[in-house]
Amino acid sequence: MPNARAQPALTASQSEALNRYNQALNDFKSVLRQRRAQIDAKQPLPNLPGQALYLARNALMSTYKDLTDALPARIGRPNKFAIPPAYFDADNEPLIDEYLRLFSIMQAPPANAQYSATPFRDVVDLGAAIARARGLDAANADVAGRISLGIFFAESNGNQNIGNARSNKYKGSFQTGVSESQGGQTRWAAIKPSIAAFDPALIERDTTEEERIGKLDRRYNHWINVRDALMNAHADAFQYIPAIVRAFPDPIDQMKLFELIQIVPTPTKAAIRSGNIAGYRVSDPTIMGYLRNNSMFTFGQADRAKPSATYREILDAMWLFNEKFERALAKFNEIKAQKK
Repeated sequence: MPNARAQPALTASQSEALNRYNQALNDFKSVLRQRRAQIDAKQPLPNLPGQALYLARNALMSTYKDLTDALPARIGRPNKFAIPPAYFDADNEPLIDEYLRLFSIMQAPPANAQYSATPFRDVVDLGAAIARARGLDAANADVAGRISLGIFFAESNGNQNIGNARSNKYKGSFQTGVSESQGGQTRWAAIKPSIAAFDPALIERDTTEEERIGKLDRRYNHWINVRDALMNAHADAFQYIPAIVRAFPDPIDQMKLFELIQIVPTPTKAAIRSGNIAGYRVSDPTIMGYLRNNSMFTFGQADRAKPSATYREILDAMWLFNEKFERALAKFNEIKAQKK
C-alpha cells in the first residue's frame, strides 16, 4: 500500500502563528470559565469585568486572522455571527454564545430602571421628530428615525437601560456619560417648543416621562436617555442627511456613519461637513486607537498596522456591526408597516 500523503511542514512563521492562536484560544476559554464561576458563585466581580473578556475575544480573532493570513487553508465555513471566516473559526461559536450570555448578566439594568413598552418605536419617533424640528422633510425624517434605531442596536444590542461591563462612565440605552446626558437635556429644552407645534402627543409623552423619572439617574429611563443622547451627539448632523443619503444610499452605511459620531465625533462631523465623506482621511494615532478599541482595524497584524484610513475604509471595517444594523433595519421596516 502506498504511504499516506504527508502534510507539508509548517514554516517557522506559520508555526508561530498557530501557537499564538492556540494560546489565545486557551486564554479566551480560561477567562470565560473564570467569569462564569464567579457569577455562579455570586462572588464579587472585578472592576470592569467585561474588559478582560473583550480583550481575550479580540485576541482570539486577531490571532486567527494572522493564522489564516499565514495559512489560507485554515479559512473555514461561514459562522452564524456573520463574521468573515478569515477572522473566526466557526467551531468556536459556542464560546461566543457564552461570551454574550456573560455580558448580558454583567450589564443587566438596575432594579429601578424605567422601561418602555415600545422601546423601538420610541427611538424612531424621537429621531424623526428631532429631524423634523431641524427642518427635514418627512422622507428624510424617516431616515433619521431609521438611523437612530441603528445606533440603539449598535450601542446596546437593542436592550433598554443596560449598564456597561467595560466602562464605569457610559450607561443606558444609548450609553451616555453624565455630561452628555446633561448636554442633551439642555438642547432638548430649546427644541421642545418646535416639536410641540407639530407633534403635541410626543411632547405629552415626554412630560409624562419627566414626571416619572424623579431623582433616578436619567440614563436609566429609556425615553429620556434616547432623547438626550440624540440631542447631544446627533441632532446637529441630521441636517446633512439628504447629502449623506446621496453619498451613501445603503441604509447600513448611513447607520455606520452616525454610529461613528458616538465613537469619534469630531473627525466624523468634520467628514460630514467636508462634502467628500468617503474620501475624508483620518490619520491621528489617537483617533485610530479609538477605532481599534471599537473593533475596527484591530484584528490581525495587517489591520493594526494601518496608520490612517478614509471614511470609506472605516465604514468597510465596521463589519462586526453589520448584523446589528441589519436587525435594526428589519425592526424599522416592521414599525413602518405597523404604522401604515
